[in-house]
Amino acid sequence: MEGPSILHSADRCMFYTNRRADLPMEDEKDVRWVHGTAIGTARSRDGVHWRYGGTATIPQSCTGATLWAPDIERFNGQWHMWLTVVPGVFRDWNAPRFIVHLTSRDLKSWTCGDKLDLGSDRVIDASVVALPKGGYRLFFNDERMGKAIRTADSADLVHWTVKDRLTTTPGEGPKAFRWKGRWWLVSDAWKGLLVMRSDDGDHWTTQPGHILATPGQAPTDRAKGQHPDVIVSGDRAYIVYFVHQGGEDEAKANPDWNRRSVLQIAELKEKDGVITVDRDSPTHVRLTPPKETRR
Repeated sequence: MEGPSILHSADRCMFYTNRRADLPMEDEKDVRWVHGTAIGTARSRDGVHWRYGGTATIPQSCTGATLWAPDIERFNGQWHMWLTVVPGVFRDWNAPRFIVHLTSRDLKSWTCGDKLDLGSDRVIDASVVALPKGGYRLFFNDERMGKAIRTADSADLVHWTVKDRLTTTPGEGPKAFRWKGRWWLVSDAWKGLLVMRSDDGDHWTTQPGHILATPGQAPTDRAKGQHPDVIVSGDRAYIVYFVHQGGEDEAKANPDWNRRSVLQIAELKEKDGVITVDRDSPTHVRLTPPKETRR
């Protein structure tokens, strides 16, 4: 389980990237286990206890054999999904990848929209937000630009104007959100999570260091945190991140155990414009009804 998108709404639904962790590999460079993957779903009444809901029904006509990193948002009474697509199953990381836009009224049946034209044949990991003054902003990873996080703006969720790189260091899995009067961006730097903040959404400050860089103490949380989602609930925010299982006891006997991944949740804290998270502290999830974004 990786790259979750958790809907903080009455639906309380999670979409996430499946992995084929137990697929036999021919050699250590064979990465077919992260390809040929569907999008999994789960549902919850309280945001704490989740029940598996099967795989999402995604039209093959506009996607491909490998589906990654869904981002799902609700705008104007409709659900929107931005989905990373790899058109096949590959042994290496050199295949093209693109992002498609789909829509749904019920989170069950999805309608194909457009393949996003972002000026690159290797883009992944969308995160879309509505801007306060109108329009929308997309955050994504451009692997052709040193795996930098970039942005693109749109007035209609169809036509996008791509901006320059936002991050100076490589990363993936950006998640943009608004919390406590600021914009925030959390992304996977492969050595913990990079945090950035902005007062206006245009000028960004990078927080020193990385959160969730040090493995936790609890079982299944004993590795760095990766590719997150963030649930904002009033003045509280919770980060949901995945953890590879190489730090667990099972990995000592089975090196392939590291392919397995588990989702964890922890509460974010903010003080003087700095975000922290204590992954070893108990997390008490309290979710208040969200407001729908209309544009």
